[in-house]
Amino acid sequence: MPQKIINRYHFSVDWGGNRTEFLEVSGLDMNIDVISVRDGSSKLDSEQKAPGLLRFSDVTLKRAIVKGDNDFFNWIRTKTFGSVERRDVVIKLLDETHTPFIIWKLRNCFPSKYIGPVLVSNDSQVATESLVLTHEGISVENLK
Repeated sequence: MPQKIINRYHFSVDWGGNRTEFLEVSGLDMNIDVISVRDGSSKLDSEQKAPGLLRFSDVTLKRAIVKGDNDFFNWIRTKTFGSVERRDVVIKLLDETHTPFIIWKLRNCFPSKYIGPVLVSNDSQVATESLVLTHEGISVENLK
């Protein structure tokens, strides 16, 4: 039986703000550091490899700018001396019936960068803004 595949263009983001529609989500990456070790008395001419720390990429949320919505900017402005408002963020890839197919949960997120629109006088593209989120871990739930 063929495996069901899913398109990447139907998704939602629950991030604690009023709007959940986004143009793009990127950075759902993680990697394991590789520790290379070679003992000076080793008869091998190569290194031994071991897994190190698990690291997570920052996640970027990109959306169209709409009048009266400052939620991105307001969240990054919660930063005070030594702290910022943290939130859990849930990203859902949806199937054709709007049912979650895969769910990514980002733990303990905070905004580390706000990116405003690129303004171009001879371009008719939509004005966008992005928020870069730093987080402390991703869990993935692949639904059946």
